Amino acid sequence: MPPDASAAVLNAARAAFASRGYAVTTVKSVAAAAGVAPAVVKSLYANKERLFTAAMRLPFDPADAVPELLAPGLEGMGERLVRLTLALVSDDAVRRDLVRVLRSDAAAGAAIDGSAVDQVRAMTEFMSASVLDRVVAALGVPDARLRGSVISSYLMGIVMSRYVVKMEPLASASDDEIVAMVAPAIQALLDPTVNRKGRT
Repeated sequence: MPPDASAAVLNAARAAFASRGYAVTTVKSVAAAAGVAPAVVKSLYANKERLFTAAMRLPFDPADAVPELLAPGLEGMGERLVRLTLALVSDDAVRRDLVRVLRSDAAAGAAIDGSAVDQVRAMTEFMSASVLDRVVAALGVPDARLRGSVISSYLMGIVMSRYVVKMEPLASASDDEIVAMVAPAIQALLDPTVNRKGRT
C-alpha cells in the first residue's frame, strides 16, 4: 500500500461526497480518484458508510447506533433520533466542516452557495441510507422510504439552520429545548398507525 494512500483516499472521498452526494459515490470511483485499487480502499474502510464517516470526520458511525436505536422499540424513537443527530454535530471539527462550505465572502444574509447545498445533500443521503431507512423498515412504517427521507430532511434542516445559518433563537437553544420541540413531529412520522394525511 502506498504510504500516503490513506490521506489520498480520504481527500478523494471528501471531494466525491461533496460534489456528487452519498448515493451516487462508489468505493470504486473514490479509489480511481485517489489513484489506488478498490481493494486498497476496502482494506482501510470496510464499506462506504465507514468511508463516509472517516471522510466527513464524524465523531462516530451513525450506522453503528441503529441496533441501540431500535432496542427500546417505537416509544421514544423520535427523541433518540433527534439526539443522535445533534450528537453528530456536537464535535467542533464537524461543525467547522459544515461552516467551511460557506466559502463566499458575501455579507451576512447572502444566499448559501452550492457547496453548502452539496454538503448537506451528502449528509442527508447518508443519514437516510445508513440510519433512517433501516429504522423505518424495522418498525414496519408504511411509505417507509418517503417517511425516512422526510425525517432526514427535517433533521438536517435543523442542523443547517442552527449551525450554518445560525438562525436565532434556534442557534442559542439548548439541545433539550430542540428535542422537546422536534421529537414529537419525528415520532408522529414514525408511527405506523398514522398515515401520511395524519389520520389513524
